[in-house]
Amino acid sequence: MNFAAFRALVRKDLILYFSNRRALVMSIAAPIVIAAFFGAIFGSGTDKPTRIPIGFADRDASAVSKAVAAAVKADAAFDVKEGDDAAVVALAREGKVRAAIVLPAGFAEQARRALLGGADKPVVAVHYDPSQATAMTLVRGLLAQHVMKALGDSVGGAAPGGAGAPGAPAAAAFSLPFTTQAVESTGRTDRPYNGYAHSFAGMGVQFILFMGIEVGVGVLLARRLGLWKRLRAAPLSRTLLLGSHIASGAITAMVLLAIIYAAAIGIFHVRIDGSVAGFVGIAIAFALLTSSFGLLIAAIGKTPEATRGLAIFATLVMVMLGGAWVPSFVFPPWLQTASLVVPTRWAVDGLDAMTWRGLGFDAAIAPIAVLLAFSALFAAIAIWRFDWEEPRS
Repeated sequence: MNFAAFRALVRKDLILYFSNRRALVMSIAAPIVIAAFFGAIFGSGTDKPTRIPIGFADRDASAVSKAVAAAVKADAAFDVKEGDDAAVVALAREGKVRAAIVLPAGFAEQARRALLGGADKPVVAVHYDPSQATAMTLVRGLLAQHVMKALGDSVGGAAPGGAGAPGAPAAAAFSLPFTTQAVESTGRTDRPYNGYAHSFAGMGVQFILFMGIEVGVGVLLARRLGLWKRLRAAPLSRTLLLGSHIASGAITAMVLLAIIYAAAIGIFHVRIDGSVAGFVGIAIAFALLTSSFGLLIAAIGKTPEATRGLAIFATLVMVMLGGAWVPSFVFPPWLQTASLVVPTRWAVDGLDAMTWRGLGFDAAIAPIAVLLAFSALFAAIAIWRFDWEEPRS
């Protein structure tokens, strides 16, 4: 074996790889950024626990229910938003809280009788976001703790189960003096939450953005072949030429999104339980975003090879911050706020709102406006920065 030749070939490969600075940056930056993202979500085990956002409505307005409300608000596990029952249920339906507790009218009196004498138990409705159902066990457990404490104080520390109460069984088994009714807060109450709806929103956004990368790289390849020089010789403006690419890319994105959701609806029973017009509006706005993003890549990219890697990295950052991989509701509060500057967050949340959340067209207005604003920004930068000439090496 010719070891001198072997060493020379190895050295050549190493020099080629490490001389490509963009590829090197990608190889180092991508795992660091993605690892930091998942570390921020799942924590190191020493972070302060995230408080669970819940809604609380007190229709009873008794001393006991007010004591329960005060205890829930003081609980370190909860971030409580109070309001009437319609308001807090709406918060759960929109995904702004994980659950909404509604204490019914007459709760205190009925629960006190159930505690002391075995009367019928009041029903506490807990409306919950079905995509965040894991919080229900904690919500129910802590609610029971606070209710029992408030009721015990109100009856002077009477023993649970009614021991010693007039007319109560001597050895009554302990049970909670109320029951909870878990209610899914979605657009349709006649069918359960379908987790495929969020999955298709996230993966649809991710892979259509990847298509946008191919649109941008295709423009760069056309420039390398000299096609843009020939088009420039024709009486066509820069805006017209680049605008045509935005339109064709948007149409392609719309077709792909339609096929993806056709499969979701036909095979996995995903439904548009909200506004159909809102869903279409968000789809169009996202298609324009995808196409203008691809054109932005072409405008700032020097070569197809270098641009593809950086574009993939940028896309991965956008989709992971947008909640495509991990739903945004599990993000730490600071990251949930920060991710609102990423257009993909609005696309995923908007598609969720129009499908399984079942929200109306008003919930689509903000996502559409944000996506169109980003599309206009990307397109403006692309038209301004696009270079008709292939950069020299």
